[in-house]
Amino acid sequence: MRVQAGDVRLFFEVEGAKLVPDGPAMRERPTVILLHGGPGVDHTDFVPFGSALADVAQVVYLDHRGCGRSDRSGPERWNLATWADDVRAFCDALEIQRPVVLGNSFGGMVAQAYAARYPDHPGKLILTSTTAKLRLDRMLPVFERLGGARAADVARRFFADPMPNFHDYIRVCFPLYRQTPADEGALQRAVIHLDVGGYFVGGEMQTYDLRADLARVRCPTLVLSGDLDPFATSADARDLVAALPGELVQARHFPHAGHAVLADAGAEALAAIRGFLGAT
Repeated sequence: MRVQAGDVRLFFEVEGAKLVPDGPAMRERPTVILLHGGPGVDHTDFVPFGSALADVAQVVYLDHRGCGRSDRSGPERWNLATWADDVRAFCDALEIQRPVVLGNSFGGMVAQAYAARYPDHPGKLILTSTTAKLRLDRMLPVFERLGGARAADVARRFFADPMPNFHDYIRVCFPLYRQTPADEGALQRAVIHLDVGGYFVGGEMQTYDLRADLARVRCPTLVLSGDLDPFATSADARDLVAALPGELVQARHFPHAGHAVLADAGAEALAAIRGFLGAT
């Protein structure tokens, strides 16, 4: 399905009911909006993870503008401020109030920007495998530890000049993102626009810094990270937690998980999220 949100139509899927029978009444459940990574890919990396939440929440899978099946828009609008505004416009279009916004990797950057720009809008925030600032000095040593000098060199070249090095990065570095076996069909199923990823990685990702903005967040926030994550390192996760209001933030760190923390930490990560959803 698509809905008009500002100047674009955004593609989304819904799993699970908003209202469920509870004795003589209908009980309202939270709406969880899943913001995928990338950018340039689509929401399908959240499948089947989202299904594991559908018994306790209404789950909404959203493709960012320029990504997946949403409208392409144009490079002048491929930035964190616009993607954050899109989350708010999407909620307004569907009359979603107090959503729980779960952002993974790049989606976590969008979620941070959204929560800082609209601090009274989200009910809760979940940030997984994400950063408030790109830190190559932290990233490259982890790539080298996991994949040797070759992986570190490919990552260095990719972040310096994304488009000519995209396929090398996918081939050499992507497998190091996870500690559990990958679904071999995942990339084939996804709708991918590499130019969006290349534009963002080569541009705003080099300079963005959300740490000061995070002080404006006003909702309970859960941060999940993995010690073996070469992109959003454990030090990045500590910076993220430190930047958020201390009375609102919870953090779970998984020593044996990589960037794919929702898969690598599996049942533990899911239990942490379900518990956070149920907390008042």
